[in-house]
Amino acid sequence: MSVRKPKLIVFDLDWTLWPFHVDTNVDPPFTKLPNGKVVDRRKREIEHFPEIPAILERLVSEGYKVGVASRTGEIKGAEQLLQLFDWNKYFSFKEIYPGCKKTHFSKFKKNSGLDYSEMLFFDDEYRNIRDLVSIGVCSILVDEGVDSSVIEEGLRKFSEGKLQ
Repeated sequence: MSVRKPKLIVFDLDWTLWPFHVDTNVDPPFTKLPNGKVVDRRKREIEHFPEIPAILERLVSEGYKVGVASRTGEIKGAEQLLQLFDWNKYFSFKEIYPGCKKTHFSKFKKNSGLDYSEMLFFDDEYRNIRDLVSIGVCSILVDEGVDSSVIEEGLRKFSEGKLQ
């Protein structure tokens, strides 16, 4: 029996890959210090959820396409953090701008050639989950950031054909 797998796994950013809202809780621009730490304009250290680099590396190495969908108005800051965390190498698709996540996903569909039923999405906001489930995207509500157990739950639900 084969396990059904998504062809595209998409993550929100704020409170999903990192523990803050990039447009309100931190102060861009960001810089990387010689010691490798990322700081904001006020020199406060900016951290992501601990397992994220290993998760992104694993998903890409297992052959998944990975994307980002964020509604933030702080587009430059979000893009800068992705670059400073060295995560751009993992993302095949990025849609970072204000608006409904359905818009983000319609662009993923157009640019990837994949159907919504082939996508798995992780987000901390129920409104986004609700919107994407309504168009057929398997969507997982994230409570305290993404970690390995959240990924496994998402892959299991996707395999079982559940939308959330």
